[in-house]
Parts: sequence; C-alpha cells; structure tokens
Amino acid sequence: MKVAADLCIVPMGVGPSVSPYVREIRTIIESSGLTATMHANGTNVEGELSAICRLAEQCEARLAELGVERTFFTLIFSTRRDKDQSMADKMAAVS
Repeated sequence: MKVAADLCIVPMGVGPSVSPYVREIRTIIESSGLTATMHANGTNVEGELSAICRLAEQCEARLAELGVERTFFTLIFSTRRDKDQSMADKMAAVS
C-alpha cells in the first residue's frame, strides 16, 4: 500500500542537541530510495508502507549502534485508494 507519511524520530537522553543523530538518520533516508523531504520537525516520506516501516527500523538500529538507549517515534500516514497521488500532487492541489 502506497502512503504519504510524516516520520519524526527523536533520540532520548542524548542532551539538548540531536543534530548529530539527525544527520545519521538523514543519510539512511537519503540512501533508502524513497521520496523524502526533511522539514524542521521530521521528514515527509512517500512509498510503500512496508518500506517506510523498514526505514524506521533501520534508523532505530543505527541510533542503537550509536549508543542511544531510548528513541521516540511518531509515524503518521495517509493513503489514497481512488487514485495515485504524490506528496507533490497534494501540495499542488492547495497552491
């Protein structure tokens, strides 16, 4: 099932700045082959739901490798079954 998702991953207990961890996550997202757009509070990702869930697991595994013991995730997604609609299509519809 193709979805548009908003993924936010927050490493806990690493201090006030999480940017080194976000850079690691961004590298994983960019190499995933999924369409993704990072924003100030997370990343919009487009693709098959199973691929996005695998991506979230890969990000969590990398954070664990870096010593992060607790991670907070939000994953919000929407589907559209009546037609194919990309994130770009959704943005164009409100422009």
